[in-house]
Amino acid sequence: MHIAYLLYKYLSSAIFLLLFPPFWLYSYITGRHLKNINQRLGIYPGNLGNSIKGSPRIWIHAVSVGEVGAAMAIIESLTSLMPDCSIILSTTTRHGQEFALTRLRACKFRSMVTPIFAPIDFILSARKALSTLKPDILVCLETEIWPNWLVEAHRAGIKTAIVNGRISVRSVNRYLKIRPLIKETLKHVDAFSMIHNADARRIRKIGASQDRIVINGNAKYDLLLNTTDDTLKAKYMALYNLNDDIPVFIAGSTRSSEEEIILDVYRRIIQLFPKTILILAPRHVERTRHIEALVKEYGFSCQLRSDLGNEDCLRTAPVVIMDTIGELQAVYSIASIVFCGGSLVPLGGQNILEAAVWGKPVLYGPSMEDFLDAKNILDKTGGGIQVKDGSELAEKAIYYLANPHQAHIIGQQARNAVMSHKGAANKHALVIYHLLNQ
Repeated sequence: MHIAYLLYKYLSSAIFLLLFPPFWLYSYITGRHLKNINQRLGIYPGNLGNSIKGSPRIWIHAVSVGEVGAAMAIIESLTSLMPDCSIILSTTTRHGQEFALTRLRACKFRSMVTPIFAPIDFILSARKALSTLKPDILVCLETEIWPNWLVEAHRAGIKTAIVNGRISVRSVNRYLKIRPLIKETLKHVDAFSMIHNADARRIRKIGASQDRIVINGNAKYDLLLNTTDDTLKAKYMALYNLNDDIPVFIAGSTRSSEEEIILDVYRRIIQLFPKTILILAPRHVERTRHIEALVKEYGFSCQLRSDLGNEDCLRTAPVVIMDTIGELQAVYSIASIVFCGGSLVPLGGQNILEAAVWGKPVLYGPSMEDFLDAKNILDKTGGGIQVKDGSELAEKAIYYLANPHQAHIIGQQARNAVMSHKGAANKHALVIYHLLNQ
């Protein structure tokens, strides 16, 4: 075994043994994380492994909300290809787990899926989880490269794959700093089903074997196309107390300091379009109270999304702060114009196609390093609108509110761009299918 991996294995074990006791004490005192702590250690109910019916047994790991969305599209294809299979769907974050449970309740294949929390990458936790759950294949989505987990699975004779693989410009530089470890880890992965040519080049650069790499597009596109239901728009129009004469400006997945920019933009918009409603959806909902105070500092009244619909509470405020998880993509259905956050600050952007699939004009800043494939798709059709700063964002927003016909044209170009990439989920599922049947 390569010395880089041996160092990682022993160092990660030492760090775990050092930090776990105080973490457990903190969890015991506060009650936080206690509910899932056993699963994070790889300890699952004794009968769980035997209670999972169906073959082959496919373990899919999706770290949080975004990855769960892609996983659902791939799972739907897998259950069509292998109707007798069973799926274990693991997540790392609480929000990811909640989103998975919510989505599964509405899926026809829900009885075939067992949702769990993923084990941490401690050698004993990985071994315990794998021996309990006994998957035939371990599938990690996007950028989940965990050395202990992948190496132990491979050593146990379990097939391994990375699907819907994405390696961003920013992450590749981090991986290159520990390339000997990553290269050794990737030797134990049987297939890399990547999103884009650039992702394939980057994963090859950090050590993946060329003959195991294929390019199959982004499974999230399939999920997005499957969720554009007109009944959702009617539902949210009613929930937000809207009619067709009220413009809606949605700023989605905003990050720290972008809210101030958005509120300045909104102030300019309402000088010309005073009926406009602003829906602010922070990337991290735990910042809700801070944003609420900020909105009030700007002189606007606001309501929380979680309060709407409770005891017939209607939206009356001009600003709504979304403090719910997994709802933003559906709420884009009611937008007149959309700004996608993480892009006016150097944080790599967010998935602009979530709004594009609804046929909405999508505005974003210059920092889109983590979603270059999505940006390129919209750029090729003229469906995306990049702005350099808040001032240009305000100008473009006002222009498209004043010219709804142009907004409609841009929006349709954006939707057509997403439509042209349909079918990626099935291609990723076929990679898994062929690995299992080798």
